[in-house]
Amino acid sequence: MSVLDTFSLAGKRALVTGGNRGLGLAFVRGLAEAGADVVFVSRDAERNAAAVATLTGEGLSVQAFEVDITAPEGPAAALAGAVERLGGVDILLNNAGISIHKPALDVPDAEWDQVFDVNLRSLWRLTQVVGAHMKEAGGGNIINIGSISSIIVNRPQWQPAYNASKAAVHQLTKSLAAEWAPFNIRVNALAPGYVKTEMAPVDEPHFKVRWIDDAPMQRYALPDEIAPTLIYMASEASAFMTGSVVVIDGGYILH
Repeated sequence: MSVLDTFSLAGKRALVTGGNRGLGLAFVRGLAEAGADVVFVSRDAERNAAAVATLTGEGLSVQAFEVDITAPEGPAAALAGAVERLGGVDILLNNAGISIHKPALDVPDAEWDQVFDVNLRSLWRLTQVVGAHMKEAGGGNIINIGSISSIIVNRPQWQPAYNASKAAVHQLTKSLAAEWAPFNIRVNALAPGYVKTEMAPVDEPHFKVRWIDDAPMQRYALPDEIAPTLIYMASEASAFMTGSVVVIDGGYILH
């Protein structure tokens, strides 16, 4: 097998959460371009359909269905729907996430719980059910989308619940990687820096001095610049990688 062949995802079946916009859409596109059979889930059926139409227009074949992964039955439904459509799951990409921007003293319990339900609890529950499926199948590859917000604090945009949830995602990634290595299941996390998406107002001038000027590369990324790293992590090119948190941030955390 050549070096480039190790990056191929031909024959792999991928389940992605939150794949209808931003980084998620770029990840779904990249997985499909690398040869994987991809299905993604989210709560928004209209956005799902629009994303599928966009990718179909680009000559890619992907599927989507509506699931609320925070609901009690959500993780099992996501796995069952993926297995029904793909025949199994070799790659799980936990991408769904939300952030609420408020100073710590203004964050009510309900908003804290909402962030942790989406970013951590649903990720944990889906990973449990898919991990059991992968163990039975003889192995698999799980990638969690973390953030440099687990490492730094995003001044002046306060988001304590988001930062704490992503730190927990990184530590959960390491814990599962250690426990599931004997089952041939790899678990890694990808921690992007400042990327221009609907969730991240990276081009607002009042954030520039902290978010852009402080980074050695002095710019933000676009989602398509992050996707190739995800493909490396999803492929056999990273076969000896587990328990890693891969930071891709233009050098931001160096200072």
